[in-house]
Amino acid sequence: MKLDANHAAIVRDLRMAGCTVVDLSKVGGGCPDLLVGRGRSTYLLEVKSPERARYARASERRQAEWRAAWRGGPVAVVTDLRQALLAVGAAH
Repeated sequence: MKLDANHAAIVRDLRMAGCTVVDLSKVGGGCPDLLVGRGRSTYLLEVKSPERARYARASERRQAEWRAAWRGGPVAVVTDLRQALLAVGAAH
């Protein structure tokens, strides 16, 4: 399992913004990369590098299947900190 280059920076910066972050990237099976808590709400984030966000691979197919089966809230796909902050309601 290969992490996108921006993964660690997004985790670090979300924590610096006051979020609780659990890295789920090693779970596999299409599970999203991050479980993020902010303001008593829970968010699921899938981190992609801008380059990988442009094309589909087997891992993206598993992720789509996971999201289709998931009965909780949506999974936000993010490529940078700004998108991650928007996804968790920490930016406008």
